Amino acid sequence: MAEIKYGDKRKEAADQSLKAYQCNSFNKPERWHISLKSFSKTEASAQMGILKCLGLPRHQVFTAKKYLNVSSFSCLHTAQNSSVEAHSQDEDVVIALGSNVGNRVHNFKEALKMMKKSGIQVTRHACLYETAPAYITDQPCFINSAVRAVTKLGPHELLAALKRIEKNLGRTDGIRYGPRPIDLDILFYGKYKVRSDILNIPHERIWERPFVIAPLVDLLGSAIDNDTVASWHSFSSHSGGLFELWEKLGGESLIGQEGICRVMPVANSLLDWSLRTSVMGILNLTPDSFSDGGNFPSVESAVSQVRLMISEGADIIDIGAQSTRPKASRISVEEELSRLIPVLEAVKSMPELEGKLISVDTFYSDVASEAVSRGAHLINDVSAGQLDPNMFKVIADLDVPYVAMHTRGDPCTMQSSENLKYDDVCKKVSSELYSRVRQAELSGIPAWRIIIDPGIGFSKKPEYNLDILTGLPAIRAEIAKSSFAISRAPILIGPSRKRFLGDICSRPSAVERDPATIASITAGVLAGANIVRVHNVKDNCDAVKLCDAILKRKRSAMESRQ
Repeated sequence: MAEIKYGDKRKEAADQSLKAYQCNSFNKPERWHISLKSFSKTEASAQMGILKCLGLPRHQVFTAKKYLNVSSFSCLHTAQNSSVEAHSQDEDVVIALGSNVGNRVHNFKEALKMMKKSGIQVTRHACLYETAPAYITDQPCFINSAVRAVTKLGPHELLAALKRIEKNLGRTDGIRYGPRPIDLDILFYGKYKVRSDILNIPHERIWERPFVIAPLVDLLGSAIDNDTVASWHSFSSHSGGLFELWEKLGGESLIGQEGICRVMPVANSLLDWSLRTSVMGILNLTPDSFSDGGNFPSVESAVSQVRLMISEGADIIDIGAQSTRPKASRISVEEELSRLIPVLEAVKSMPELEGKLISVDTFYSDVASEAVSRGAHLINDVSAGQLDPNMFKVIADLDVPYVAMHTRGDPCTMQSSENLKYDDVCKKVSSELYSRVRQAELSGIPAWRIIIDPGIGFSKKPEYNLDILTGLPAIRAEIAKSSFAISRAPILIGPSRKRFLGDICSRPSAVERDPATIASITAGVLAGANIVRVHNVKDNCDAVKLCDAILKRKRSAMESRQ
C-alpha cells in the first residue's frame, strides 16, 4: 500500500486557520497520512454492480469499467506520527449550501462569490430547494442546494475556507441544527474518505437527509463520466449507487411533498413551476413581427394590450422590441431600447401587474441589463448567448431567471438548408442546448435560474417542430445523461401562430392559426412543458387549465396504485 505524506507547514497553516472556527468540543486535529489502495477484485465487482443497476448501456458500462480498473479510492485518517504536505492537484469536490436567516438567496450568491475568491471554482449547480427544518422544527424554512467545484485546497484548508465564509456572512456558534444565515458542508472531496477530529467526509448522516441527497443527485448525470463520480456512488453503500439511495428515500415523489419543493428565485419570491403551467402573453413592439407587427405603435396601445392579457389570465408578459422572425433585419441596441423602455416603465407602473412577471425578449446584454434595472423580472434570449458574447456574464450579475433557447445561426440564417439538418432532432437539440447552458453555468448563472426552450420554429422543419412538441420527455432524458439539474429546469415552448401550423392546417394568415396553436399547446403541456408563450391568452389559458387537470388526475391515479 503506497503512502503519500504531506509537509508540515501547510497542514499547520490549515490547522491554525481552523482553530478560530472550531467549536469548544473539537480537539486539535491529529496529523494524518493518506493511504492509497487499489480496488480489490471484490470492490471492483461491486462497482460494476452499481453500473449495471444504473441501467447504463453496455458501451457506457465498458467505459466506466476502464475508469474503475485504473482508479483508486483513498482514505485520510489520523495517525500520530505522520505528516501532511501541500496538496497541488485539482480535486473535484461537492459542497452543500443551506440558509434560513435573512435574504437566503442573497446569502447563497455571496457565498459562491467568496468561494471563487478562495480558490474554489464552481463548475456545476444543483437545483434550489425550499425545505422544512429538520431536527429542530421551530424555525424558518431553509433553502438548500449544492455545487460541484474544483480546488487545489486540501480538505482541511477547504474546511477552513468555508468556515471563514460562514463567519463573514454572519454565522456564529449557536444551537446545533438551529437557524443560520449560511451553512456550508463538504459532501465529497475527490475520491477520498476523510476522517479526523474535526472533519468527516462523507458525513455519516447525509445518507438519511433528502434535502441533501436531492441536490447531490442533481449534480450528477445518468452517465458516469469519470472514476471520481463512480467513487461517490460507491460511498452510498448501495448497489445502485446514489440513485438507488435517492429512490429508497422517496425520490422524485418527495418533491412537492414531505416539506421539500424545487423552486426558482424570481421577483423576491420562490416560484414552484411544477404546481401549474404558466402562461406567458406576447407583446411585440416591432413593426415587422410575423403575427402582430405594428399592432401596438404607442405606449397607450401596448398598455391596453397588457391589461387585456392580464385580465384573460396571463402570468407573465413577454415584451419584445426586436423581431426574430426568419429574415428579420437586426436593429441596434439604441433602437431596441428606444422602443422598449417607455412601454416597460408604463407596464411596470400598472396596478394590475401585482403578482405578475415581466419578461424581456432580447439577445443584447446591454438591453437585458437596462431592462432589469427598470423592473424586468426575467430575460428571454432566443440565441442562448450566441449573438452577444457578454450575455452570460451580464445575466450572472443580474440575478434574474434566464431563458436559453435553442437555435442555429441568427434570424437571417436560421432557416438555411445547413441549419435545418438533423439526424435526430430531439437528441441534437438537447446536445446543442445543453452545451449553451453549460457555458452559462460556467459563467456564473446557477442552474436554479435557468429555463430551457427547445426553439420551436427556429431552425426547424415543420416535422421537427412536431417531434419536439411530443418529444419533451426525450429532451429531458437526453440532457439528464449529463446533468439532472438542467434536465429538471422549467421548459418553455412557443409554437403560437407559427408557420408550421399554417402549413399543416392550410392557414396562410397568422391570426387564423389560434385553433392550431391551442392544439400544439395542449400537446406540449401534456408532454411536460411548464411555460407556454402565446398571443391569444384567453383560449390558451383554458387549454392549459384542462391539461393541468388531466395531469393532476393522472398523478393521483398513479399514487393511489402505489
